[in-house]
Amino acid sequence: MKSPSEPFGYRPVQPEDLATVCAWVDNADTLFYLHPRAQFPLTVAQLAATLAERELGTLLLADGAPVGLANCYRQQPGEYACIGNVIVAPQARGRGAARALMAAMAEQAQARWQVKELRVSCFNGNVAGLLCYPALGFQPFAVEARQRDGQPVALVHFRADCARLRAPA
Repeated sequence: MKSPSEPFGYRPVQPEDLATVCAWVDNADTLFYLHPRAQFPLTVAQLAATLAERELGTLLLADGAPVGLANCYRQQPGEYACIGNVIVAPQARGRGAARALMAAMAEQAQARWQVKELRVSCFNGNVAGLLCYPALGFQPFAVEARQRDGQPVALVHFRADCARLRAPA
């Protein structure tokens, strides 16, 4: 399927895609931001187990090649869907892939659950994410205290209107 943001397309993630996605996670920080409960290095088994528990596992494509992944871990039909395990391949960053991925997730969540907004969360150490989400139209609405290796960290929760995410940039 083509997403609302050309030239990207998307499709459901398949088992044969997982090794490619795991290769994008090159350090423990990236893994923590993607999947805080996973152990570095990320393995196909860890990622497959997580995807099995979630919905809308989506692979973003550019010229047929995988460049992004996201899924939905919670939804309130008619209201919102929470998007997680968001990652864009290093070679695709800064090229509109995150915008296309969020547009694809908004399209699918609206179709399946008639939601009005998407929600994403980002750890305070993930500066790229903290800058990216507002640029896409997300607004922070809550901060949650968490722990990483016994140290306090902040998980910033963002939300955005699905219609705005699906609109061309």
